Amino acid sequence: MDALDLREFALDLRTPLGTAKGEITERRGLLVGVERERADGSRVRGVGEAAPLTPWTESYDDCAASLRALSEEEDRDEGGDGDEDHTGDSGGLLDGLGPAARHGVTLAATDAAARAADVPLAEYLATPAATDDPAEIVPVNGTVGDGSVEETVTAAEAAVTDGFDCLKLKVGARDVDADLDRLRAVREAVGDEVTLRADANGAWTREEADRVVDVLATLDFAYVEQPLAADDLAGHADLRGRGVDVALDESINGASESEWPRPIADYADVIVLKPMAQGGPRATVELARHLRSQGVTPVVTTTVDAVVARTAAVHVAAAVPDVPACGLATADLLADDLADDPCPVVDGSVSVPQGPGLAGDAFDSLLRRE
Repeated sequence: MDALDLREFALDLRTPLGTAKGEITERRGLLVGVERERADGSRVRGVGEAAPLTPWTESYDDCAASLRALSEEEDRDEGGDGDEDHTGDSGGLLDGLGPAARHGVTLAATDAAARAADVPLAEYLATPAATDDPAEIVPVNGTVGDGSVEETVTAAEAAVTDGFDCLKLKVGARDVDADLDRLRAVREAVGDEVTLRADANGAWTREEADRVVDVLATLDFAYVEQPLAADDLAGHADLRGRGVDVALDESINGASESEWPRPIADYADVIVLKPMAQGGPRATVELARHLRSQGVTPVVTTTVDAVVARTAAVHVAAAVPDVPACGLATADLLADDLADDPCPVVDGSVSVPQGPGLAGDAFDSLLRRE
């Protein structure tokens, strides 16, 4: 692997996104560039994004320090015959990196490899396990942050007007009664045809979660995401089978199958996969396919990423068979972005870019050498 090019960035959110973990007001990260040689001897560049967001990933300071240290390493090779670029690892160079840093490097390496092979990233990620072609269109959900009843209903109605038929509502920042008022109001406002999800980010006690799940069942919510603390797997298992699916997010932050105490199907119906938290696109696709084999539904989401990682997440979702609505419609949460969006949301879905790699040459200027 050639030396890494790095560029820091910081993007403000349009308005703070309220969650049970606190408000998100800014996304800081680093762009990562690597080059790869094509068969004809020409060079092609791949770009990745490392945008840490605790508690899902390491801190920004740790991420930046590890990438700078990796960039300064002198002994690098090309990564063998190219197969290693599925992970971006080259001789153990990525050992010890946090998930966001690993995401940035592996995405850059995989983008370069897919561009060298002249195929879209989704096709490259799906090979060789895929039996079907990757999806060309991915359904997405709208995200509604914390707010008053009136603010929540207004945001939900606006999302439905924009074409979303699936909404994820952030809960847990308020007391349970206040959140239940918000959820009831949204269901009444949007009607029965809209799929609703609730995301608590681990905010509730078991007693609170018991109460909320019973109400959500009457409101026909599809699932409740991370109702309990990340380490309370037994509590999540006890909430299942009561009319609302249970989804895990923080509980599986970057974990591999070998690190789960029991098969994940014992604890959850749905797993929310954030490529930034899983350490890269290839790792996320492989885990999603494993979950499918265990009868667990994978849903791909961003961590309110900038356009490079967001586009990668679209390709990841496209490489997952029969993926349901995913949390990829987060561009509008940013006040500005690093580049034009090659896969904007239209009527509740995203078209997957069909150029080589992430999106052909759409991001070439982001790390252009002078």
